[in-house]
Amino acid sequence: MEKPKPLTTVAKAIAVVAVLALVLVPFIVIISTSLASNREVVANGGWVLWPTDPTLRAYRNILSGGIVTKALGVSVGITVIGTLASLACTSFLAYALSRPGVLGGKPILLIVLFTFLFPPGMIPAFLLVKGLGLQNMYAALIAPVLINVFNLVVLRGFFQGIPEELYEAARLDGAGDWTVFWRIVLPLSKAALAVVGLFYAVSYWNAWFNASIYLESDHWPLSQVLRTYVIGGAQITDTGLSEAGMVSAPQTTQMAVLVIATVPILVVYPFVQKYFTKGVLTGAIKS
Repeated sequence: MEKPKPLTTVAKAIAVVAVLALVLVPFIVIISTSLASNREVVANGGWVLWPTDPTLRAYRNILSGGIVTKALGVSVGITVIGTLASLACTSFLAYALSRPGVLGGKPILLIVLFTFLFPPGMIPAFLLVKGLGLQNMYAALIAPVLINVFNLVVLRGFFQGIPEELYEAARLDGAGDWTVFWRIVLPLSKAALAVVGLFYAVSYWNAWFNASIYLESDHWPLSQVLRTYVIGGAQITDTGLSEAGMVSAPQTTQMAVLVIATVPILVVYPFVQKYFTKGVLTGAIKS
């Protein structure tokens, strides 16, 4: 390969700096606004790039045991439990569908893919949740989306990529299906499991639409509280969310809620980022 020309190198550097600015500047403004005083925010037209007198008052207000604190606990619980349950169910089904000769394997795979191509509408899903008695229960945010077809296809393809000789060697040593799955398949699939787990975690953490349909406001997760609080124009009080249309909360408090809803995923992502290329490409190419 030829050495790039100086002009090309400068152009690439400018492009990288421009992209970084487009990504980082809005996030810095959000954090700075959440740390600024209400008077400074008003004086600067609603946004602050660098607060002169930073304060954590907005964070103390929303984390003092009110609706945001409860919503944060709900989101953490749903994300952790939902991700573990989805990973377990997806792994079990993907392993079963990846093995040749499984009774009913192809029909089940076709049924699963059919749901991916023709997903049910909102009304049938609501009637099903209501018929199962899950309305206003946190299980309504997990059970209907327990298995994602895309994640299932990725894991199935990854399991199929494991050399068949390992399965045969385990069988010769007397290992059963559960032993093979637990002692061989899962340890070799850490990359795919990390990627799929992050996909599920982000999905559960950011889910707000199902919460708005199935749950009452005192059971809402953080994503729905954030949407109603920042976009809907409601105000958070000690007893919960006020009706939309009242005076909205200060910009500092709105940005503090936004930071709290964003930071957890940003903290988790670097730990699994190295698995992304290997996990997704291996499963997708094989499938």
